[in-house]
Amino acid sequence: MDTFVVILQACVVIGAIIMGVRTGGLGLGLWGVLGTVILVFAFRLPPGSVPVDAFFIIIAVITASSAMQAAGGIDYLVAIASKIIQRNPKRLTYVAPLVAFVFTVLSGTSNIFFALIPVIYETAYRNGQRPEHALASSTVTSGLGITASPVSAAMAAYLVLMEGTGYGLPQILAITVPAAIVACIVTSFVQQRIGKDLLDDPEYLKRVKAGTVEVPAALRERYEAKFGGVTTAVGATAAVTATPPTAPATTPPDSLVTAPAGGADTPTRAATRPPIIEHPVPKGGKTSAMIFVAGTLVIVLLGLFPGLRPAFPDEEGAMTPIGMSTVIEMIMFTVALVVILVGLIKPSLVVEQPLLKAGFVAAVALFGIAWMADTFIAANQETIIEPLGAMIEANPLLLAVALFLVCGLTTSQSATTNTMIPIALAAGLAPGIITAMWPSLIGVWLFPANGSQIASVETDLTGSTKLTQVPVYHSFTVPMVVSWVAVVLAGLLIQLVVPV
Repeated sequence: MDTFVVILQACVVIGAIIMGVRTGGLGLGLWGVLGTVILVFAFRLPPGSVPVDAFFIIIAVITASSAMQAAGGIDYLVAIASKIIQRNPKRLTYVAPLVAFVFTVLSGTSNIFFALIPVIYETAYRNGQRPEHALASSTVTSGLGITASPVSAAMAAYLVLMEGTGYGLPQILAITVPAAIVACIVTSFVQQRIGKDLLDDPEYLKRVKAGTVEVPAALRERYEAKFGGVTTAVGATAAVTATPPTAPATTPPDSLVTAPAGGADTPTRAATRPPIIEHPVPKGGKTSAMIFVAGTLVIVLLGLFPGLRPAFPDEEGAMTPIGMSTVIEMIMFTVALVVILVGLIKPSLVVEQPLLKAGFVAAVALFGIAWMADTFIAANQETIIEPLGAMIEANPLLLAVALFLVCGLTTSQSATTNTMIPIALAAGLAPGIITAMWPSLIGVWLFPANGSQIASVETDLTGSTKLTQVPVYHSFTVPMVVSWVAVVLAGLLIQLVVPV
């Protein structure tokens, strides 16, 4: 009978998560709260711990991020990332994923990657590369930055859960950062070697023939040699036309126009290198970004050196430094105020920023799912959690699989963290091993249900970045699996030498 009741409770938890995913947005958190209500009132389970610290860490960080966004700091970071990407076109498949990762680490959100998608696409296509290589790998590696950022929502949840294990922010970052960098490089290496050349890709050639996509100048000669016809280079790209041309082409200053067969070439200005796409940065954008980054570095510094934090007597009278949760909340709220004062930003403008809205949704989702999970887990230690923990203890890799799948189903790194990490801790797994497995949250890309994936597919006019009728097989599948295997293996090796 007890087992049957536990199964019913588990169905409530799973059902709430599924309905939350289907509802989307705030729905994930609200369904989590409803699941908690059912567990408490229908099954008479004692309410679990309310995730107050994790909730307010997210609110603090997202407030600072939104202040930075209102002041133009996000635009500044995007402008820097854009220049780095465009100035390394030959190494794009290696550079773009690393840039996406680093800027996610700095900002604490992969939302910054949205602005880089068209830049990556244009840079790849201008230089005759298959856009899928850089777009898919960068999309995936931007997710690795979540578990390597001291100011991400998932890190907020993880830090709270790991309190008392001896693993603080320094130890966590010492594993997740280098492991993620290794995964970025390995993913780029593999991604560079899959997929056809554009001129051998039937879908691309079909789109060229239909006139829905242009042939870039970098591929013009090869295209004409292979297929014949006449091309007209427009700006950084070249439209393929029949003879005679079906439509006139407009010619920007930096273009090279090739006349129809038999005519004379009339170059306007030879463009040996495509012009850099500029991203305008509002006045004060650089300053606000520097303030935010400085706040992030202060958090890392206080994590590395606990002696720098104020200490107060604990219950036993021993002097204990204040926790990192408190530090993050204090520093990030202060950063938000400094950005507002220095940038002369109206507080009402901060509230209107997209990042604040997205962050509030993430905080509510974390609150509801974490509360429900803790209610269920705390009440079923002997019946289900201990046996499940024994399985994970016997085969720790099961934790990586569980994190990967649950994150794929919920599409929430923070909610998955609060659901699965307590089980791993209850199983007695070493915190280093748990931390090495934690980046399995890369499973968030399992289904094409994320904005970055959809945006990448829609931006790639060549059709090389694509989805399929099989939900789990798409352009992001291979880089996701490669990143997952690489980051976990690297993390397991690195954690062996990380001191506690």
